[in-house]
Amino acid sequence: MIDNLGVLETAALLRELTAGLIGAAGFDEALDRLVRIARDAVPAVDSCGFTALRAGEPAGVAASDPDRAELDDLRHCPDTPAMTAIRRREMITAGGLSGDTRWPVWSERARALGVHGVISAPVDIDEQVIGAINLYADSPDALTPRHQLTAMLLAEHAGLLLAAARDRERAATRAGQLDDALLAEGVVGQAVGVIMTQRGCPAPEALRVLRSAASSLDIPLREVAERLVLTVSRPRDN
Repeated sequence: MIDNLGVLETAALLRELTAGLIGAAGFDEALDRLVRIARDAVPAVDSCGFTALRAGEPAGVAASDPDRAELDDLRHCPDTPAMTAIRRREMITAGGLSGDTRWPVWSERARALGVHGVISAPVDIDEQVIGAINLYADSPDALTPRHQLTAMLLAEHAGLLLAAARDRERAATRAGQLDDALLAEGVVGQAVGVIMTQRGCPAPEALRVLRSAASSLDIPLREVAERLVLTVSRPRDN
């Protein structure tokens, strides 16, 4: 029953992963969804974690089981299966940690937390961030060659989706910076203030209204702002 990770099951896992990560608001949320989906969808995997490095330095972790989060955190122990996978750029498997001497400190802590098997697969995300997805089993005999294949496919697919999440996050940051610059600009800021007063809405919503008007009229944003400010500042006839 354990060795039943067939093509259909793997395809379903990748579909679920795509649906879950595409809707993530940011990179951290995508990581949290990734580890939960992997834990729930892969038979015999009792928990899942992710170890991330940014520019070669620890950049956070995600864990499906918070009690085991330290196993993915290089700040607690830099010598881990995840770090070996990242450094060697290859999948690392340990079916029975009791007889494995590669990571003595980490293995002792893992066994204390009920982990007796691990697969760590490297994940390439972008030029700044790399990582490893870690599949944990409570039984030393639970992880099979089919789990290794699933881990490899999971890592490749997750890398693409996490890169997209990083791109969306960067785009949102740039958009926010652009919005701040626009709001600080004279006539656009004034127009936003007019809309806020008229509609009783916050500045971001007022800016969206202004952008929508510019798009509908097919004229530059600044020109729409100038027209609005001119209209409200024009003296009314008695």
